[in-house]
Amino acid sequence: MTSLPNRTDDDTLTIGIDVAKATLEVAFSDGATALTPANDANGHAALLAHLSMLRRVDLVVLEATGGLEMDAACALQAAGYRVVIVNPRQSRDFARSMGRLAKTDRLDARVLAHMGKTLLQRDDLHKLIKPLPDESQRQLQAMITRRRQLLAMQMAEQHRAGGPDQRMRASMERILKVIADELSRIDKDIRMLIGVRHAELAKRLGEIKGVGQATIGTLLAEVPELGKLSGREISALIGLAPVNRDSGTMRGKRTIFGGRPQVRKILFMAALVASRFNPVIRVFYQRLLAAGKPKKLAITACARKLLTILNAMARSGQSFNSSLHGG
Repeated sequence: MTSLPNRTDDDTLTIGIDVAKATLEVAFSDGATALTPANDANGHAALLAHLSMLRRVDLVVLEATGGLEMDAACALQAAGYRVVIVNPRQSRDFARSMGRLAKTDRLDARVLAHMGKTLLQRDDLHKLIKPLPDESQRQLQAMITRRRQLLAMQMAEQHRAGGPDQRMRASMERILKVIADELSRIDKDIRMLIGVRHAELAKRLGEIKGVGQATIGTLLAEVPELGKLSGREISALIGLAPVNRDSGTMRGKRTIFGGRPQVRKILFMAALVASRFNPVIRVFYQRLLAAGKPKKLAITACARKLLTILNAMARSGQSFNSSLHGG
């Protein structure tokens, strides 16, 4: 099932899986009857048992669904199937190209199955089939997500506590203390897990002024590709590579979009700090401002430069070197 060459003939079989919290809608590119197993360990085992009876499966395509797809995807990959997780924008665009405007779980699964046939024809298919995170990596991802949630709760409660009605101020302060204590605990847990899994890399990345534990934790949790791609590829992955908007003789405005917004957000924050305290990033930022670039565009460029430096350090195993990384 693994190591199959890319195939483009009509004999290929691809599978699309639309994921819900409780169930999976499984469609087959050859039109076989769809399956609806539960989205739990028993359901995954039943799906694998069914697939094992098929002559072959060339590719399984799932849509990213807020993490609900990960258990099924990991089970499939562990069983030896080639798995691609696509983002919802990609699957919606593909559905429109097929003229599929209606939306149901079964139709979505069929679209994903047919999308798999198209993906099989791509020369870069191997780049789309990525190793999925192990349990330790998923634990780190869950911690980073929870930390993000706690910070949002803290900000909301601080906003309420600063409001004009102070009758419930004591209650708000108690809640803020609980949140602060929980943040302290989860930060400790994150540091411990990173120390076990990524101690050397985390120490190296932390040498860069502007890159703190929040940035390091987010990158290690949510960018497992760090150090495995080129600077251009990692920037595009995160959504920091400018995209052209040209048509005919009209040259449109360059924009960034897509990618991984939470990672991009933390890199923006790191770039703001680095533009003041990191010599390499500060010089780069000031040069952009002197050239007349808007501040937001300059910070975006700094975030991109910071990411490419971190990526280069992860790939080379070298410490930060201002002469090497200052170009």
